[in-house]
Amino acid sequence: MKQRLLVSAIMAVGLAGLAHAQEAKPATPVAGPRIAVEPASFDFGAALTNKTLTKEFRIKNFGTTELVIENVSTTCGCTVGQLETKNIKPGQSVPLTVSLQTRESTGLLQRAVLVRSNDPTRALVEVKVQANVTAAPAAK
Repeated sequence: MKQRLLVSAIMAVGLAGLAHAQEAKPATPVAGPRIAVEPASFDFGAALTNKTLTKEFRIKNFGTTELVIENVSTTCGCTVGQLETKNIKPGQSVPLTVSLQTRESTGLLQRAVLVRSNDPTRALVEVKVQANVTAAPAAK
């Protein structure tokens, strides 16, 4: 019985490793510019109204030629996406700083930052942020 349990555990670990390897980015650069954003989304969790929440994402070029960020836009005026540079050399990455203003909203607040690039296979990438907003306690 113990031997069967050990074999099952080893198989489960091996399958998990195989699944992770399939999700990983290619070990060798892919021809042309290729974009990846890490993480793809972020949950700020619980937040209060009238706060500005900030998260730094990384935009990476895992291709062989320069990645050019053509445009960064948002789905709402309460969200801002800022880049230091729009040109990313192969193998390099740059920070994308995303700010979400909770303003007077309450409940689940979901927004997106849209990143348009010269990646021929994935020209538009959506970066999602969210927070569960509650009203700030009244000042005494």
